[in-house]
Amino acid sequence: MTTLPPGPQLLLDATLPDGSRADLRIADGRIAALTPVPAGRERVEPGAGEVALDGALLLPALVDGHAHLDKTFLGAPWQPHRPTSTLREQIAAERALRREVAGRTPVADRAEALARRMAALGTGFVRSHVDVDPDTGLDHLHAVLEARERVRELIDVQLVAFPQSGVVAEPGVARLLDAALREGAELIGGLDPFGFDRDADGQLDVVFGLAERHGAGVDIHLHDGGGAGAAQLRAIADRTAALGLGGKVAVSHAYCLGQLAGPELARTAGALAAAGVAVMTNGPARSMPPVKLLHELGVLVFAGSDNIRDAWWPYGTGDMLERTTVIGLQGELMTDQDLALAAEFATGHAARALGVAEYGIAAGRPANLVAVAAGSVPEAVAAHPERLLVLHRGRTVLDRLGGPPQ
Repeated sequence: MTTLPPGPQLLLDATLPDGSRADLRIADGRIAALTPVPAGRERVEPGAGEVALDGALLLPALVDGHAHLDKTFLGAPWQPHRPTSTLREQIAAERALRREVAGRTPVADRAEALARRMAALGTGFVRSHVDVDPDTGLDHLHAVLEARERVRELIDVQLVAFPQSGVVAEPGVARLLDAALREGAELIGGLDPFGFDRDADGQLDVVFGLAERHGAGVDIHLHDGGGAGAAQLRAIADRTAALGLGGKVAVSHAYCLGQLAGPELARTAGALAAAGVAVMTNGPARSMPPVKLLHELGVLVFAGSDNIRDAWWPYGTGDMLERTTVIGLQGELMTDQDLALAAEFATGHAARALGVAEYGIAAGRPANLVAVAAGSVPEAVAAHPERLLVLHRGRTVLDRLGGPPQ
């Protein structure tokens, strides 16, 4: 486990997300006080235990709502992408490749490498889906639990038991998912109930049954498009409402929402909003949900990295501000108000979707903070700014400002 150095006790002249300027006093890992900076104040030289932000933007810790820490090849030699034609072919190819890579660089080491990169880029919270299938059993879960312990001072990691090979299509998966929830996973996942398992009700019976039994949240991958995808979204909303799981259920990707229009889109979005089902997007090139419209219709939309340098694609950096840029470009979010909404997808909205308690910049809240080289939230989304300072529970994860010794 990494032990972080103590963080600063005072941050001087931060620009807050609302555009105001303030000094922040930090004590015992929390924001003790925010003091407004008077207009025209001359620069205050920092003393011992103080850092001058000089107007740099200070954000609450970024939140990655969807990652796959166990799949990444980071920390291992570069792996050329191996294209396939279908989802089932890709899953089979991934199984073979992950055995090759694991023989050289264990899952726990690669997961740790990615988590450390995320933390250095300002992400303080991440939800990672972890493969649970007959091929690996609970090995990936145990490996990521080990990695989580190594980085627990840097970043909080939430785990989803993810049935990459389907739930009812493969014998024994339901039992493995049950075991995963007993052994450290906080949420139960799913995968294309109709498109992959060909049995939407059968998969959802297992997923929601396990969620009810364990008091767990739910996060289902849904790639199915069109009317079939929409019907599954409404079925998920119905089950969420029936079990009183509002606020604890998410659907990742939900490509179908980018293919619907008019009454069916409004009906489906209304069902999700009423039931408290959130939608995650990583800004795909095709069939991205209409994030701004969904937000206006009351659906909680949040962002995630998805795959990073793995068998599914060779791209990804783990930078959630970069991810908001991608979502903004794909969703044609152009005004400052739109860009601020994009930032919310990786901050406040994602924190709500993950159930992060005491989130945000306010007196009494944990000092989970990231300072970036930008003057405003819209600029931070558009400009790929450098990270200047990252604090997790008040301790220093990254300091490029050369803060003085404590």
